[in-house]
Amino acid sequence: MNDLAIRAATTADAPALLALSQRMANFDLPPWRTPAEITEADGSAMVTALSGGDPDSEVFIAERHGAVAGCLHLVVTADFFGRAHAHISVIATSEAAEGSGVGRALIAFADNWARQRRLPIITLNVFATNARARRLYEQAGFEVELLKYAKQL
Repeated sequence: MNDLAIRAATTADAPALLALSQRMANFDLPPWRTPAEITEADGSAMVTALSGGDPDSEVFIAERHGAVAGCLHLVVTADFFGRAHAHISVIATSEAAEGSGVGRALIAFADNWARQRRLPIITLNVFATNARARRLYEQAGFEVELLKYAKQL
C-alpha cells in the first residue's frame, strides 16, 4: 500500500468528494431512502467541513498515483452518554479502488486520528443491507453496539 497517500482535502477536492458520495448508495437501500438523499447528505457534509475550519471535523483524500481513490470524513462527537469519541461520518472508495485495500487504509488512518486525540472509541453507521461494508468494518475490529429500527409509515 506504499503507493497510497492520504492527505487533508481542500476546497479544490469538492468535485471529487461529491463524486465519491455517489458510492455511498450503491447497494439495496430501505424503500424509504433514496440514493439522491444519501448522496446529497454525505456530499454536503464533506464540502461544508472543508470550509468550516473545525479541527474536530476533517475530510481526507486517499490518492494512488495521483488519482483519487477514496475519501474519509472524521468528526469528534459525544455519544448519548456524553462520552467524546471519533466518528467516521463518511468513508468511500472509488470504483476503481474497490477491493484494493484503500478502505482498510482509510480505517487505519481514522484509528490513528482518534488515538492522536486520545479518544477511546471510534464509531460509524452502516446500512444493514450494505454487506460488503459491514464485512470490512468487522474485519477492522468494529462490533455492533446499537441497532436502529425504522418503520415506514
